[in-house]
Amino acid sequence: MKNETVFRRLVGYAGPFKGKILLALFLLLLGTAADLAGPIIAKIAIDDHILSVQKNWYMTPTDQGINGVVNEKRSVETHVAEYGNVVLIREDWLIDHGKTSESQDLKEIDIVTEGTKYYLLETPLPGEGKLTFTSTPDGEDRYIATLTDVDGQVMKQSKAILLDETQVFSLYDYDLHPLLWLLVGYAVLIVVGAVLTYVQLISLQTIAQRIVQRMRIDIFRHLQRLPIPFFDKTPVGALVSRVTNDTEAVRELYVSVLATFVQNIVYLAGILIAMYILDPTLALFCLAFLPIILVLIRVYRHYSSQAFTIIRAKLSELNGILNEMIQNMVVVQAFRKEKEIQAEFDEINESYFKVRARETKLDALLLRPAVSFLEKLMLTLVIWYFGSSSLEGAISFGVLYAFVDYLGRFFEPINMIMTRMGELQQATVSAGRVFEIVDTEPMQTIGEKPMDRPRGEVIFENVSFAYREEEYVLKDISFHVQPGQTIALVGHTGSGKSSLMNVLLRFYEINKGKITIDGQDLREISPASLRENIGLVLQDPYLFTGDVAFNIRLYQETIADEQLREAAKAVSADEFINKLSNGYQEKVVERGATLSAGQRQLLSFARALATDPAILILDEATANIDSETEATIQNALRVLAEGRTTFIIAHRLSTIQEADVILVLSHGEIVEKGNHEQLMEQNGIYYRMYQLQQNGSGKQTVKK
Repeated sequence: MKNETVFRRLVGYAGPFKGKILLALFLLLLGTAADLAGPIIAKIAIDDHILSVQKNWYMTPTDQGINGVVNEKRSVETHVAEYGNVVLIREDWLIDHGKTSESQDLKEIDIVTEGTKYYLLETPLPGEGKLTFTSTPDGEDRYIATLTDVDGQVMKQSKAILLDETQVFSLYDYDLHPLLWLLVGYAVLIVVGAVLTYVQLISLQTIAQRIVQRMRIDIFRHLQRLPIPFFDKTPVGALVSRVTNDTEAVRELYVSVLATFVQNIVYLAGILIAMYILDPTLALFCLAFLPIILVLIRVYRHYSSQAFTIIRAKLSELNGILNEMIQNMVVVQAFRKEKEIQAEFDEINESYFKVRARETKLDALLLRPAVSFLEKLMLTLVIWYFGSSSLEGAISFGVLYAFVDYLGRFFEPINMIMTRMGELQQATVSAGRVFEIVDTEPMQTIGEKPMDRPRGEVIFENVSFAYREEEYVLKDISFHVQPGQTIALVGHTGSGKSSLMNVLLRFYEINKGKITIDGQDLREISPASLRENIGLVLQDPYLFTGDVAFNIRLYQETIADEQLREAAKAVSADEFINKLSNGYQEKVVERGATLSAGQRQLLSFARALATDPAILILDEATANIDSETEATIQNALRVLAEGRTTFIIAHRLSTIQEADVILVLSHGEIVEKGNHEQLMEQNGIYYRMYQLQQNGSGKQTVKK
């Protein structure tokens, strides 16, 4: 199935939750925006407030003013610092007011630090060297600042004033409050982003669980509508794997992959926009790497799709052999085939390991390692090319810092997307496998008419049936069953006995001929309505996990407790049920392993009879019951058969001697017909079968 088709159908499953998904993605976008704002805030804090204190300082007497700048209305008090009879103003504060140092005739000064002390130098001391401070008799805060070279020669000197704590604070007061507000804003963004991420994650998880729940319901419902031939050809383990493992992989698509892709694509776009705002050249430089990333994604998707298809198939094989081994453990151990089964399992497991290893190598080559290499390459180029520009003043250090921060963030969403590519491919393959089951054509039914409880008249008219084309297992079968009659079907293995009942139940559709019940064509009747009026007991009854009462009632809550007990009494199951520690509430483990074969068969009888069917089918129903239990059931069946048409498939001819009509089948054809006495008189196949079973030695007794 093509990926485009799979994605379209997955979107269809998400349709009922479209509003909730869009809300979750909107919250995701808000959280992403909050996260992206962090480096911008850091850039403002660094360039405008942290590094700006290193800008040039100027001094002017307070009585001179700064051409009205100090007296402007815009809270300019925060743009100056007073010291004695002078006013200190920073270069960028002048620019804020549209002034320059030349236009204001200001004297340049310098603010330097020595340890934790701050000094005001009346004359800046540029150049490299050692700066020392010597006190003077002019006052405790008066010093001489001396700049010396590496040989100790004095290069330049300046008068210096030691600033106290209040004076230092006045220098940085304008930057301190905005810096604190920026930090508070950054903290708020972190909290808001975390809350939004939490809410959207919970929302997407819940939606994904609902989508997968709906998908599992659909596939489970569809499985019940599929024809029996489908299950004949499909291993149980493979079906279980598709309903459980494959749908779980699809869940990850909605939870992890969808959120990751949307978030990181938006994140990536936001980072590129932020980079462009900071420096267009840097942004375009990063944008040039995107085509390489897209090529990596395309190559990975091509090869990983093949690998994951094999992986899911091998996983189904593992589940299949595991299910087969567990279901048939008695046979495996009885025939001492543990080593052979182990060898087969090891072979499949090894092939699964190899294809997994191949997928791991693919991930290691094309996912995070390749992207990490590109990231390191780009970071090296950015620092090499633009770092010198930062030192020369072409771009600010804050811009370079923010850009390097964004560069790391630029590759983070790419890494996340590439990491999730494996899950995307796995989910796509798994969804395709699920849809293959859903797309399997259910049993085609010609008619869907309901059927009232029939009298039980059954007519086969020239019925032929083949599991495979032209290989007929039933050939031109015709017989007429009157209401209330008991019909026995006998014959060698493969003669078509069970196939006859399968077409009566419409598990398979006949190829030729016609079957009617009370004159109504079987193909016009709804299969559900038909089976509602037919009770079936198989040779190997299946008991479900639950209690005894549940296994008799089997989800049909309309069956009252009294009706349930009467059915159990009719087949003599009530006797052993009452001996159980919890009676009808006794827990039954899987397949009824704690009960004997006879007890399981008795419960199967009770299950069929509790619905009071008009037609009863017993397919080798007494094969696993001991002679004593068989005698008890025979007595019960005489009563139960009254008023209902009963079909009995049996190898043990002693159980069908009282049947009204016995049909002897051979190679899909009715070769003999009559009751027990009539068939014995014919001295044919039935007679020989009966003699063989009676004598047990294989010698035939010729009837004279």
